[in-house]
Amino acid sequence: MDEDVRMSDTASTWSPADNPYAIAVSEAQWWFRSAALASYRIHDNDDLRAGFSSRQMDARQLVVALWQLLVAEKLQQVALRALRMDQSVYAGLSRARTRFEQALPGIKHMRDALMHFDEWARGEGSGPQAKDVKAGKALRDVASMYWGFGYDPQDDTITLGPFVFEVEPAIRAAKDLVDAIYLAARAVDARNSADLRARTIQTLGAAGLHGDSAGDALRVSPGVDMRVWLSLDMAAATHEHEALSEQVIAALANAGLQLMSSMEPQSNNPAERLLKGEALYVTWVCPGSG
Repeated sequence: MDEDVRMSDTASTWSPADNPYAIAVSEAQWWFRSAALASYRIHDNDDLRAGFSSRQMDARQLVVALWQLLVAEKLQQVALRALRMDQSVYAGLSRARTRFEQALPGIKHMRDALMHFDEWARGEGSGPQAKDVKAGKALRDVASMYWGFGYDPQDDTITLGPFVFEVEPAIRAAKDLVDAIYLAARAVDARNSADLRARTIQTLGAAGLHGDSAGDALRVSPGVDMRVWLSLDMAAATHEHEALSEQVIAALANAGLQLMSSMEPQSNNPAERLLKGEALYVTWVCPGSG
């Protein structure tokens, strides 16, 4: 198969834009672990292979990683609002962000100074440097005020100019923020699961397949694991089960839903699997649907 075709097929079935709230969780986890790793190394002896203080290098990496958590939180807030989640969900996230920023005053400016050292070294950086220059201070003096990055092992602090934070409290606040980003995503998953379960039951009911007409043969799980499971009671399997399984699959397909196997995700024989007693989970046919 042509490589361009394969890439096109892959791109058509998945995109991070389908579920940005999940991407926020993934990126938050990666950057938090990067921050934690940097903090472990900061509290250890210098690695002599670096040529000079590896702890000072790790301090720089730590600042960048901690700032990226705020980027992940911002993505989560945007995703939550696009999904019109309940106010309480992103309010809790905002509180965690506030606690994080209180534990790391000036983290944005520290990150900017590191990433845009070409501007800050000349006093032409954004934020506080631009404000001081506008107030009439000389570029050379402004550059000096916002310089001198470093880690102090005695106080366990990282400093750049007037900005300073303690490493251990920063890591705790970072963990708190990552947990809040994750809990917000769980709230989305819980709502999606409830909506999908309701859609499944409604679809089956409208087709006369769930309720008195089907007896107890067809079972829809309560969805406690964030998935909606569907199965047939095979205690007294009959010929009618074959017809029922086909009708279930057809009804769901008409509603844009499909049954998937957790044991063999690539399987395309859900009717056969239902008849073997396997529980299958319901999902949308197209990513991002619903």
